Amino acid sequence: MQWLGMKVQRLAVGMILLGSVGMMVSMLICVADVTGTNFLQWPVPGTLEITESTMVLIVFGALAFTQAKRGHIRVEILHGYMSPRIQSLMDAITHALAFVFFVLLGWQSIGELSYSWEMREATMGAIRFPLYPARFLLTAGTALVIAQLALDVISDFGRMRRGEGPPQAHAPADTAKVS
Repeated sequence: MQWLGMKVQRLAVGMILLGSVGMMVSMLICVADVTGTNFLQWPVPGTLEITESTMVLIVFGALAFTQAKRGHIRVEILHGYMSPRIQSLMDAITHALAFVFFVLLGWQSIGELSYSWEMREATMGAIRFPLYPARFLLTAGTALVIAQLALDVISDFGRMRRGEGPPQAHAPADTAKVS
């Protein structure tokens, strides 16, 4: 199972790097569009279409990585007062529900991807930008988060059976220290 976890982790890192490139492209084109519109009276054609497609990459590219690091926001009103075994059970239930949600989302995204591919769906803006790459990235990101959630559910139930608590979230290092 560790082998599969490492493969999912590597793919998730690849998706987040791809999402970072998408974010840079989106930022650059938005800056160019705002500058062109306000100073040169000439907007960049296709800005909206490219930004819409890169948003899918940015969001769905980061889901599996964030899940692997246990970095999603959670409300811990009762969680901290429970025993380690119950905490692991609560995490297992939460991850199982998220797994079901993302399986349904993935199932629907496969249908949307095939439909978009068959008809070569494109935007209706100034530049006809194809939509099936964004739908593919949505499906790929969803598949990765499904795999990560499956691994998390299995490990949560294992920890629950052993009476261990859930692992702590990996917090980023504090780089803003004042001397």
